[in-house]
Amino acid sequence: MMLRLGIPKGSLENATIDLFRRAGFAITTSSRSYFPAIDDPEIECMLIRAQEMARYVEDGILDAGLTGRDWIEENEASVIAVADLIYAKQSFGKVRWVLAVPEASTFHTVHDLEGRIIATELVATTRRYLASHGVKAKVEFSWGATEVKPPVLADAIVEVTETGSSLRANNLKIIDTVMESNTQLIANKECWQDEEKRHKLEDIRMLLEGAINALGKVGLMLNVHKDNLAAVLAVLPALKRPTISHLSDDEWLAVNTILDESTVRTIIPRLKHAGGEGIVEYPLNKIVL
Repeated sequence: MMLRLGIPKGSLENATIDLFRRAGFAITTSSRSYFPAIDDPEIECMLIRAQEMARYVEDGILDAGLTGRDWIEENEASVIAVADLIYAKQSFGKVRWVLAVPEASTFHTVHDLEGRIIATELVATTRRYLASHGVKAKVEFSWGATEVKPPVLADAIVEVTETGSSLRANNLKIIDTVMESNTQLIANKECWQDEEKRHKLEDIRMLLEGAINALGKVGLMLNVHKDNLAAVLAVLPALKRPTISHLSDDEWLAVNTILDESTVRTIIPRLKHAGGEGIVEYPLNKIVL
């Protein structure tokens, strides 16, 4: 069995390869090849632009791939959504396609753009969005640098954003959200009917989701005298509840838990004051729920 897997080339490439690394797959790219090496003999990778991924998966050229929900809807591709993977180029959240106009303009809602020009990469989705609001405007495909087009080359743009910083830097304001999007692992419908390939994709899904669950979290273990256990547990938040086990000395216990990394610098001193000893913080690659 060989699974042909598309890895998104471009803005999502590094984040995707790092996610696979956390999931346990080593993917090695080369500037001279569109076929990255992966340390799994059952997977064959190919770098494909996210904008085109859904079409190649739908046609069966690829068995599966990772791309944004935005590009699946843009291409109206008929594929299986295997998993929602909430990560993006700069962050681990969803992105938004927004309708933006120059800050100095008099446009305040989508209805103000009747008869105007809107530039975007997401042409079909933008046209459907305008139609849903009863607005007729000219939607032009943008080959890039979309933020610099208003007000000279377009009256407004529909552009993807994570933080809005690029829009603000170009003196643009957001007047509406066209859609939210996140990365999805998708599969060809015939591939999904193949038992071996489906099981392989389900394993990949589990490992990728586990890697995402572990982002921003660390493991923490410590020893505590049984007399101080209640004080330690009062300090300690946990994913569900801490694991507590006996040490060779019956008077002492080992406590193991998972924390948000951002809270550790506050919690460790409090654990020490509560009677915790031998406190160890360690990184996590996966949390499989």
